[in-house]
Amino acid sequence: MIAGLKTLAVIALMAVSGCVRSDDVYPVAVLTNGATVNLRQGQLVGVREGDLEVFRGIPYSAAPTGEGRWKAPSPPPNWSGVRDATAFGPSCIQPAVPDRSLYYDPPLQTSEDCLTLNIWKQTRSDNAPVIVWIHGGSLRIGGSAQSMYDGSEFARRGVVFVSLNYRLGALGWLAHPEMNAESPDGISGNYGLLDQIAALEWVSDNISVFGGDPANVTVMGESAGALSLTYLLTSPKAEGLFQKAIIESPNSRNFPELGRAAYGARPAEEIGASTLSAMGFSSLESAREATAQEITDKAGLAGFIPQGTIDGEVLPSQIIDSFDGGAFANVPVLAGFNSGEVRSQRLFLPRKPDDYEAAIVARYGALSNDVLALYPRADVDASMLATLRDGIYGWATERIVRRETEADQPAFMYVFDYCYPSAEKADLCAFHASELPFVFGALDPDKLSPNWPVPDGEHDHVVSRALLDYWTSFAATGQPESISGPVWPVYGGDQAYLNIGQELEVGNNPMPGMFELHEELVRQRKAAGAPWFLNIGLGAPPLE
Repeated sequence: MIAGLKTLAVIALMAVSGCVRSDDVYPVAVLTNGATVNLRQGQLVGVREGDLEVFRGIPYSAAPTGEGRWKAPSPPPNWSGVRDATAFGPSCIQPAVPDRSLYYDPPLQTSEDCLTLNIWKQTRSDNAPVIVWIHGGSLRIGGSAQSMYDGSEFARRGVVFVSLNYRLGALGWLAHPEMNAESPDGISGNYGLLDQIAALEWVSDNISVFGGDPANVTVMGESAGALSLTYLLTSPKAEGLFQKAIIESPNSRNFPELGRAAYGARPAEEIGASTLSAMGFSSLESAREATAQEITDKAGLAGFIPQGTIDGEVLPSQIIDSFDGGAFANVPVLAGFNSGEVRSQRLFLPRKPDDYEAAIVARYGALSNDVLALYPRADVDASMLATLRDGIYGWATERIVRRETEADQPAFMYVFDYCYPSAEKADLCAFHASELPFVFGALDPDKLSPNWPVPDGEHDHVVSRALLDYWTSFAATGQPESISGPVWPVYGGDQAYLNIGQELEVGNNPMPGMFELHEELVRQRKAAGAPWFLNIGLGAPPLE
């Protein structure tokens, strides 16, 4: 027994130092103190952390390397013996982020062999609700091993919490004619989305072993993770794999279509072909010979933007068309956005004109009075921030909530408007992703990226506990509840929402006229065959 404990300690030390590989296996006798489960793939050992059991780095797909690069995920590997699940698997290959960035949080390790997931659970979980977390990062950066995404607080509240990695950048989202030719369906792109679907399939097949209920799965994501949720809601491939959705700061822009130009975007396969050519690769075969990091870095320099491809199969049509046509998952949703979203995304803002009102009139003509009523010249800086916030996040959030309401599903909306001293000092009140430390109960500086303004007051913990209550109860029952906050009504005909500010308060119609104005602007852009995303406010061309 003592010898076994010593061996386990050595294994733990190896894991911390990065010496344990994802395919390492050990004899059962060595791991007597670990938390073990038996999967179809083989036996797995995690760690006990207080009253929780945690399993990290579980492969849900074979490695997407070699000939598997730019192909749909394959069935996960099997193993003999006991597989170590005490350490996170590497994050997916990604570019470096400047160390001055607010979102600077470099992964400890990256690899193209990255399709793993992690599970937090109570020791005696039985038929518990499941949350599957999909991280953000513009489909370029991030990973499930980020400290902020620790699932412990969710697990302590009775949830089986799952987080996952998915392919990023050009490795996850590039389309190409040669990839179409290799595909049985004649399509390409969306590999990162297919990874997410494969992870959900793995959860459906295996989560009961961890005490989770495969019939009560909530998908949850923020930013690019929320964008991914709009893909999942409208993808036939994800049908039946989840029963609820928590959507934090989504957008509903137009996306490239695989084989044709649409809404100002070239065909996705043409974008992919020109990207590989700009990277110096003459063929798909030569690109597969390059390293994954070389592909990622060169694609970034070539200006490649990772995003979903409308391919007729995985994503049948533009997201807003799927929602308008009723071709989306009819599930309860909890969705919201932050009042200061763009305070941390000022690079999206156009230059401020000398005459703001004249610039708006020139762009919006008959609608300019409506635009100026919502975004007046009295405070041009605030109006510019609000215009972009609403055009990207606010409109998209309310659109999802309205469509699910019309489908007779319970839909709950929030606006995160909470500020604390260090965020206020940095002019970052309620910035993009600022709700995440509160949602995860990750207020400790060690859980945050080094440039993040730290919440350090007692009231911050009160707000965090309330959000954890709301999020976990929604996952369990479809109704968000907290003893620390008010009863949260459905959006419904009253357009009810929860304002998460210094106090938690229920209101109605969060931003009167906002949704209607942006819906009309998108309608006009779409009818003209133009894109809808950043071409709003002072960044908009004139409406015709």
